[in-house]
Amino acid sequence: MTRIGITGHSNLTSDSVPLVRAALAGALAPHAGDGLVGVSCLARGADQLFAEAVLRAGGGLEVVLPSVDYREAKVKPDNLERFDTLLMRSTLVRYMPHRTADRAAYADANEAVLGGIDRLFAVWDGRPAGGRGGTGDAVGAARERGVPVDVIWPAGARRE
Repeated sequence: MTRIGITGHSNLTSDSVPLVRAALAGALAPHAGDGLVGVSCLARGADQLFAEAVLRAGGGLEVVLPSVDYREAKVKPDNLERFDTLLMRSTLVRYMPHRTADRAAYADANEAVLGGIDRLFAVWDGRPAGGRGGTGDAVGAARERGVPVDVIWPAGARRE
């Protein structure tokens, strides 16, 4: 069994989505099959693209939600159907012990993801985190623990 977590930007440009989708599929290909478990917080952007790629690769999906109010407070109306579809297809959903989605909740969710994986995929442009719990922080924490990190940032990818 291979457990792969995701961290990445939620604000990918629309023309970056197909590039990142293809890069994730390629990175997951060596791990494809029923021994693959993807761990995601299901945020818009990289997390959801990864979750879809894991399912397409024949893997299972585990979800870590930062807070009890995450869906209601943070998932935008135009993303609810996609979010709910991925949530329903997951084999396990774990909530962090926070009522409200905030930086502390995101940091704890990142910690929960890092604590249960063999490697981390980072859809990351290499720039520093915009605050506690961001992509750069998750990459740094993974590297400090010795968790292998695969940075996935295809040529032409951008974030808003």
